[in-house]
Amino acid sequence: MKRVGIIAALPGELKPLIRGWQQRRSLYFGRIGETECIAIAGGMGAEAAARACELVLAEDKLDALVSIGWAGALSCGLKPRTACAIYDVIDSATGERFVTDFPTGQRLLTLDHVACHDEKRELAEKYKAPLVDMEAATVARIAAARDLAFFCFKGISDGANDKLPNFNRFLGKDGQLRMPLFITYALLHPKYWPALRQLDTQSQAAARNLASIVTESLRRPL
Repeated sequence: MKRVGIIAALPGELKPLIRGWQQRRSLYFGRIGETECIAIAGGMGAEAAARACELVLAEDKLDALVSIGWAGALSCGLKPRTACAIYDVIDSATGERFVTDFPTGQRLLTLDHVACHDEKRELAEKYKAPLVDMEAATVARIAAARDLAFFCFKGISDGANDKLPNFNRFLGKDGQLRMPLFITYALLHPKYWPALRQLDTQSQAAARNLASIVTESLRRPL
């Protein structure tokens, strides 16, 4: 039997996957097929992802780390709500490339901030990547350092042309969105209301599709 650590950033990314799992502190324990799983939603960004990995690794001996969660589309070819496996991850900060242990999939770019609408096209062209997140490269680096297998699956929450608020100003040092400040900002800027409603709908659907692809993939032999 294999044991894997599943690293997400936000609770909403995990919610459909961990229904019925046991919770102890910030960790969730469950099983997918014959694979034992420990999951955590540890916050956004590299530092939060590193802390989450350490919490999971301290709990039990693992065979693999799995980075899951929402990603933004950099290409119009990938639509919100869908979920996909990732083949390789590029760290924009270091230029490192990490190949996953999944045989096929998309390229993912990891940034040190939430990608804004006006930079998405340039990022897609520079890195030849159709998706962007903030955590996967850190999880990949830790998996490599521990000689663990690494897998990555992403659900697309926002499209390449979706015009959303700049979320970076509302991120705390713990990698969590400072919701009171963000809600106040959103209420004062009604031009974003339709896009935020759409983001919520897309994100929930992407999380459900993400749970399906993770479940299907982890039922196979690792």
